[in-house]
Amino acid sequence: MHAVQYREVGQPPRVVDVDVPTPGPGQILLRVTAAGICHSDLTVMHWDAKTLPYQLPLTLGHEGAGVVEAVGENVNAVSVGDSVVVYGPWGCGTCHACSQGRENYCPRAARLGIMPPGLGRPGALAEYLLVDSERHVVPIGDLDPVKTVPLTDAGLTPYHAIKRSMSKLEPGSVAVVIGAGGLGHVGIQLLRLMSAATVVALDIREESRELALRSGAHHALPSDSKAVGLVRELTDGAGADVVFDFVGAQVTLDLAAQMAGLDSHINIIGIGGGSLPVSFDSLPYGTRVSTSYWGTRSELIELVELAKQGAIDVHVERYELEEGPEVYKRMEAGKIQGRAVLVPAQRS
Repeated sequence: MHAVQYREVGQPPRVVDVDVPTPGPGQILLRVTAAGICHSDLTVMHWDAKTLPYQLPLTLGHEGAGVVEAVGENVNAVSVGDSVVVYGPWGCGTCHACSQGRENYCPRAARLGIMPPGLGRPGALAEYLLVDSERHVVPIGDLDPVKTVPLTDAGLTPYHAIKRSMSKLEPGSVAVVIGAGGLGHVGIQLLRLMSAATVVALDIREESRELALRSGAHHALPSDSKAVGLVRELTDGAGADVVFDFVGAQVTLDLAAQMAGLDSHINIIGIGGGSLPVSFDSLPYGTRVSTSYWGTRSELIELVELAKQGAIDVHVERYELEEGPEVYKRMEAGKIQGRAVLVPAQRS
């Protein structure tokens, strides 16, 4: 089968031929129908050999959708022919966090060598994907897999972060979204759907600001030196109640710190390499700063239900699987709007 692999540190990914995996007991083999490309893949490919925690070659892709092709023994929740999406942050399945569906915060996964597809084990940028457990697939019925697959990360990650800050998203509140890309434009839709907050989007690119407005943002502003003053004007000087930074670079975190109000939340979601000093007097009193990682299994199920109701519309750019290396180049150059999704060719 064809797969998009990162094979050598510092070298671009390539399309290669690899063997089709065979499902063992409890495992599921998917014929991939759609696979999302995430900016975090670029981060992985920018790490040096000492930093990279994964063995190469690595089939990329941590957003996956597919049709069940075959199942191993003791798989009962899905059957051959079912259309599903894959829950990515795999955990041990037996600890307290996993028993609550919070496998994204499994404390044992790293110690046991359990890694997500595309981030340590073979991912979805291939014609077939092996899933370790029926816990990690969610049926999507007749939903379009190309439009639905970004929900597994680009939807799940902002959904999880927003739910953690719902206490601050009251009527009259202001939520700032920094970065209106693959995750950010979905986050804007979810904020409008889940809260009565005024949503202010910040992005350096005009086309992304336009996407933010189409996604429901009340305001879309350039993320430059004037942004802090403009947000302060919109809030009568009080500052934002919640800031969601989907970039995480030093410049955006600096903006987040300057525009946050008293007793606010700053959610660091992007992995742009920045840091935010936290001390008693470095931020407005009462500010809570937190990181966020993916989301829970139950939250992915909830997102699929929202998609079935037509409540979410992810902006996707569709490409063939073999175009994967070129898509990463386009992403690096900032030429992708929303989420890029690769679709394997259907072989007879």
